[in-house]
Amino acid sequence: MAAELTSVRLDKWLWASRFFKTRKDAVEAISGGKVHLNGARVKPSRNVQINDTLEITRNNEKYQVTVLGLNDKRRPAKEAQLLYEEGEASIKARESEREIRRLNNASVTRPDKKPNKKERRQMDKWRSQ
Repeated sequence: MAAELTSVRLDKWLWASRFFKTRKDAVEAISGGKVHLNGARVKPSRNVQINDTLEITRNNEKYQVTVLGLNDKRRPAKEAQLLYEEGEASIKARESEREIRRLNNASVTRPDKKPNKKERRQMDKWRSQ
């Protein structure tokens, strides 16, 4: 029988809750200041407990989550989602930020095809001037 967990290392919890694909990615994010525990910058070995709040920045998206459960094993995504609850404000902010990025990218004109050899040479000549 497994004992009930009271705390788990932060890097393991982020990996088990599927915010990061590998523990190494989680460690790099924590060390790089992309993860804050209860508003403070922490080390990967810091223990997470239930009801702690995490601020996670990943791929230009910010998540504010509350820890609801602890697990140090990587489980299916449905089970991993039960380990945390994301705040309503966090979800809305992320969706609005995503919409802004989508609109900004829509205004960029992209060519229909790759330039051929002649067009590439013309572009190189134009850039070198």
